Order: sequence, then C-alpha cells, then structure tokens
Amino acid sequence: MVMENHFNLIGFHLRARDDEYQSKYKQASKALLEIDKLHAKAQLVEDELLAIALQKSLNVEEDRSRHSNGNSLQIHPVSSSGSRICAGCKSQIGPEYFKSYMGADWHPECFRCHACDLPIEDLKISESGDHLYHESCYKEHHHLRCDVCKNYPRDKRYSSLDDGRKLCQGCQDSAIMNTNACQPLYLEIQGFYHRMNMKVEEQIPLLLEARQELNDAIDGETNGHHHSHETRGLCVREGRNVPNVTRRPRIGVNHQITDMVTEPYKPVHAILILYGLPRLLTGSVLAHEMMHAWLQLEGYPNLSPEVEEGICQVLAHMWLNSEINSSPTNDVSSSSLPSSSSSSTTSKKAKYSDFEIQLGKYFKHQIETEPSMAYGEGFRSGNKAVEEHGLRKTLDHIRLTGTYPL
Repeated sequence: MVMENHFNLIGFHLRARDDEYQSKYKQASKALLEIDKLHAKAQLVEDELLAIALQKSLNVEEDRSRHSNGNSLQIHPVSSSGSRICAGCKSQIGPEYFKSYMGADWHPECFRCHACDLPIEDLKISESGDHLYHESCYKEHHHLRCDVCKNYPRDKRYSSLDDGRKLCQGCQDSAIMNTNACQPLYLEIQGFYHRMNMKVEEQIPLLLEARQELNDAIDGETNGHHHSHETRGLCVREGRNVPNVTRRPRIGVNHQITDMVTEPYKPVHAILILYGLPRLLTGSVLAHEMMHAWLQLEGYPNLSPEVEEGICQVLAHMWLNSEINSSPTNDVSSSSLPSSSSSSTTSKKAKYSDFEIQLGKYFKHQIETEPSMAYGEGFRSGNKAVEEHGLRKTLDHIRLTGTYPL
C-alpha cells in the first residue's frame, strides 16, 4: 500500500512536470511564432525599401541617359578633417545645411542651374557633363533652335555664329553678314524715308557689329533697338572707336562661321547694326535707328522712351509692311499701306521668297505684341496716333508737346 502510494506520487509529479513542460513549450512556440512574424515584417519593409531604392536608381539612370552626354558628376573626396568639399565653389562646407546629389555635396547657394544661374529647388534635375540644369532649362538650352525665327529646324541644318547664335538655313540664306553687303539695303531705307518726306540730309555711316562690340558700344547711349534682352541696333551720338565687320565670314566645319574681319572706325555719328540678321530684320532695325537719327537731326527735344522708341518702332513697322506688301506672292493689297508708301509698291519686283515673307510677318507680329513699355506700349500708342492723325501731324505734335496726339 505504501509502495502504491509512492508510485502514485511519482506519477503525479511526472504529470505536473509534463504539464509544466507543455506550458513552457507552448509559450516558446508562441514566442518563436511572434519572432517569425517580426522577421517576415522586417523582410517586407526591407523589400519595400529596396524596391524604392531600385526605382530611384532607375529614374536617375533614365534621366541621365536622356539628358547627359555620358559623363557623371565626380565624387569629391572628404578632407582629412572630415569636412565636405562643395562641388560648386570647391571650398569647404561647414556645419551648415548642404545638398548632396550623385555623390557630390553642395552649398545650397552653389547648387544652381548652369543655364539660368538660379538655384535648383525641385527634384527635376538634368545634367550634361559636369553641369546641372533645371529640366526646363536643359530642354531650352540644348535643343537646336534658330535664334531668329525660334522654329526648330526640321533637318537640323543650322549655322553657329562666333557669338553663339544659331541660324536655321532659311534665316541664314538672307542674312547680312558684313557692312558692305548692307549698303544697298541702307540706300533703300534712305529712299523709304525720302518717300515719306523725311529725307535724312546728313550721310550717317552704317556699321555692322558683332554682338560683344555692339553691347560694349551701348554704354553711355540711351537709344537702341533691344529685343529679348539683346541689342540689335544702336544710333551712336558721340565719336568713338567702334570695330565694324568688313568681310563676310566663311562657313567652316560643322557650319561654324569663322574668319570674321573687323576694322576700327571712328564716326561722328553712326548707326550700328548686329551682323548676321536676315535681310528683313536688318532692314526693320535700320529703319528704327534711322528714325533716332532723323529726330536728332531735326532738332526734336529730349523725348520719353515711350514716345521716341515707340515712334521709331512705328517706322520700322511701316517699312516691314511696305516690303511685305510689295511682293506679288503676298495676298494683302497695297491699299492697306499708308498713302505715302503705296507709290513705292508698284515699282518693286518680287525679291523675297515665301519663307522671307512669312519671316517678315513674324517680325511685324513681334513689334505689335512686344510687352515692354517703351517698345511695346510706345509703339501701340504711336501707331494708333498715326492711323488717326497721319504721320506728319503726329510728328508735329511730338515736336511741340513731346507726346502723342490724342
């Protein structure tokens, strides 16, 4: 009996221990299951992060393959002191905020677009070589586009002038490239003024200039033909040395225009025109600058920019109109011209191609829609005055009052 109780007691303890083991086993199994769930969740997060990283990498590679020339930004080494070197200014980056892109570090003020020189704030970044661009600036900067007509050449045939301007084939065909080539057009403009009863008595020298020389000459001058932040013409009122283009440049390899010859010239008065512009654009700029000279020679008082630039644009617009309507290929009747210029249209021969006629209409549209106050609003007010009162009465009113007639 005692022995039986002893075995029963042992069995009780074994069952109790077995229950304890079972409980601990269940707890351990549950813990392992939770650990497995955590591992699975961690793996899911890791997979998601990896997917995001891969997608970003693909986006960067796609952007680089689309916009870059195969070069990448260089990774700038960290100095021995542990500081970073700015990829823009090459100086050390202190503890202040900085930007990182493609392995390089930048001061925020140095992280700029190579085209517009404004800071790059968004994530749409394009690059070419070691230069960064806003995506929009890259497209504007690198796509081939004629600087005159703004159309993308279909066959991509264009010439590059030595100052960086690009001309499509159509604009290049009628471009005036040196001072001698511009003389016949100059005589035509003088004849146009004579027919308007505004003969310019003084023989004013005409010089074709390169872009840099023309921009340099504008210092100290208040009157000039400006368009899209570029000076295209200038009426010089003081004697100064100015280099003029005396020989037509030649077209070299890759349609690069080279071998431009300039000689110094010191005029008392002179009209300076940007070389390399199509004939009709050159003529409209010349007509504008001729009006500046006429106003000065006729003793007009100092006028506000809106009045002087405006009336000069009116004459440029009138000349363009007379030339466009003189072509038999154009469907606009000469009756739409001012009476003083209509007589000239009957004697003119067809001298412009269809492309040039369309180009001339584009130049007229530019004058008519110019947004600036002096060249835009000034032209529209002056043109309205001429349409209502005639050119002579408008000029007489300007002489007396310095303003347009109402």
